[in-house]
Amino acid sequence: MLQELLEFLKEDIGDRDITTDAIVPEDLEAAAEVVAGEDGVLAGLEEVVQLLDHEGLGHEARFKDGDGIEKGSVIMEVSGNARKILGTERLVLNILTRMSGIATLTRTLPRQAKPYGIKIAGTRKTTPGFRYFEKKAIKIGGGHPHRLGLDDAFLIKDNHIQVAGLEEAINRVKKSGISKEVEVEVSTPEDALKACRLGVDIIMLDNMEPEAIERTIGEMEKEGLRNGTKIELSGGITPENLESFLRLRPDVISMGALTTNAKWLDMSMRIKIDDR
Repeated sequence: MLQELLEFLKEDIGDRDITTDAIVPEDLEAAAEVVAGEDGVLAGLEEVVQLLDHEGLGHEARFKDGDGIEKGSVIMEVSGNARKILGTERLVLNILTRMSGIATLTRTLPRQAKPYGIKIAGTRKTTPGFRYFEKKAIKIGGGHPHRLGLDDAFLIKDNHIQVAGLEEAINRVKKSGISKEVEVEVSTPEDALKACRLGVDIIMLDNMEPEAIERTIGEMEKEGLRNGTKIELSGGITPENLESFLRLRPDVISMGALTTNAKWLDMSMRIKIDDR
């Protein structure tokens, strides 16, 4: 991932940091601290270390990814050329605050789901160019990253069904010669049962109310389809209403909210010159 990090750095710096170059002597050595502005779960440290190593900056972390941090905690110390420290400051903080925000939001949800034996997963609702890092933050927070891209598994969605019809769409992916799991997104009990009978691996019950989900699962159990097909719930599920969906005991609950609702965890970098 170093190449992606360097591209982010180039985007931020442009041709050069004209303010720092004008103010800070070229050979000035300095130290800096990255400080947490609020409580949370740390993520992104591994990526920051890669970046600092590439830039020839020293570093000493006081925590590791996945650790809980408190407001005022010194997460890491950075040392070396002052221009380099200031040039990487914003990217270092952007990585840590974004990934830590996702890990912090995610952390409580798998713990809530654990008594039910249900996985909490992310979705592809991610920032373009930053998906790998956001998915990794979900994993650090205890969630399941789910698909990274469209080549990971078959997922027949509503627009695919609009093009080919439910049964024909399933038949076409089965004839594709690609041996990967087949998942179908449905929004009615009737389509769910039809897809199960056609032998898909996973049914995603999308944007269905808990009562309709309960009825669908009940019908699957009556027909003996429940054990052979995994059930994923998605659409409109948030930390606030999660419990009502957990009680239905699906296999997976995927939540776009892990990325779309995650706030950036507050952090700052404080530079020090000659112990000032």
